[in-house]
Amino acid sequence: MRARGFRFLHVIDALTLYGLMVLITVGRFGFDWPTFPLSHYLIGFAFATAVHLVVYYFGGMYQYEQRLGAPTVLPSATVLTGTAVLISATIALVTGRYLMPRINLAALFVLGSASVTTMRLVSRRLRYRRFGSPRVLLVGNPDDASLAAQHLAESGRGIEVAGRADGLGALSEAVEETDSTDVLLLSGAPLDSIYPHPLEEFEAGKIGVYRRITPVDTLLGLQRSRQIAGMPFVALRTHAVPGHRLRLKRTLDLAVLLVLSPLIILVVAAVALYTRARAGRGVIFRQTRVGRHGELFTLVKFRTMRHDAEETAGAQLATEDDPRVVRGLGWLRQARLDELPQLWNVLKGEMSIVGPRPERPEFVHRFEEILPGYGRRHDIPPGITGLAQVRAHYQTDAKYKLGHDLQYVVNWSPVLDLSIMAETVFVMLRRSAR
Repeated sequence: MRARGFRFLHVIDALTLYGLMVLITVGRFGFDWPTFPLSHYLIGFAFATAVHLVVYYFGGMYQYEQRLGAPTVLPSATVLTGTAVLISATIALVTGRYLMPRINLAALFVLGSASVTTMRLVSRRLRYRRFGSPRVLLVGNPDDASLAAQHLAESGRGIEVAGRADGLGALSEAVEETDSTDVLLLSGAPLDSIYPHPLEEFEAGKIGVYRRITPVDTLLGLQRSRQIAGMPFVALRTHAVPGHRLRLKRTLDLAVLLVLSPLIILVVAAVALYTRARAGRGVIFRQTRVGRHGELFTLVKFRTMRHDAEETAGAQLATEDDPRVVRGLGWLRQARLDELPQLWNVLKGEMSIVGPRPERPEFVHRFEEILPGYGRRHDIPPGITGLAQVRAHYQTDAKYKLGHDLQYVVNWSPVLDLSIMAETVFVMLRRSAR
């Protein structure tokens, strides 16, 4: 259940929020509640509680949090509680059915934010009592390690220094020997020897890994940081996008498909008939691609190349004015209409509407050898369109596309997805007009 995102905080939040709604109403009106029967309010409170839990869930309030330098809870709790209250108010305005008296929403915003914050602080304290004080392994040159140890001794709030290591070599053995719960990387060494292994093993064992932010890092516009004993760090994870955000992305995909389904059906049918007339039988082209976490899946698209396109030279990257393209179908590729059948892959959960384009296994193997960090683009489901598709072209070099893909993975948000979808429409219209 925990692997699927469940935590006991779900239950605690539900009981607390529902109880607050009842107490606020009793505090205002006693037991003689106005306008509607008691059952109306009790059902409305339950619905409002569900709205809050959904917002908290997709907002990351239930994700596993590394202990050191954990960010302040109150700002996030306030924003998310305010969002849930606004959703409840919007439902009331649209439907005319108030989940609770309107003034109660303001009180719920204040008390709900405070209660959710309090529950997280209590949860953190209980976690400390259960697992004990953090034991950190300092990794870096002797000067950096001594300075960090001094800071931890002065303001580490119970953080113990379990040991020291000069570099990343034999890091797993050092963690095991010192029984460390967390690792502090101090000297700004390259992370090639820790990502993805042994970082994956550390993450599975709930061992936090943090890299000190250097002045050079700040010049790159790094925004998210943690303060550990007055020192700036960034928490390292094997995957850039946490599970709750991926579930929100999946929900957004399904909502878009549902809303646009009538238009999608008409356009897909029209393009299928046109492709059949131009390319003959075999309108749908199937090909093995690499998806999230490197898993293989079968991608479907409209055929735009000859049936024998790869019989002589084998797998090749597409080029501008590719001679293998069937006459009259080039504009489908330029307009990206040949990708429409991949909405079926999206429906099955193998792809997303927006994301890095899925590549063929033989190309992925080659790129992973020559492009450091290429595997990081598989942290998120591949997409029909993506940042690289609206900013680059078919012939753009893979290393430049990778830059776009990694920027997308690191900065993913629903707003970014919606903006790329809108840009894609303009790209399709502009290229189809050529």
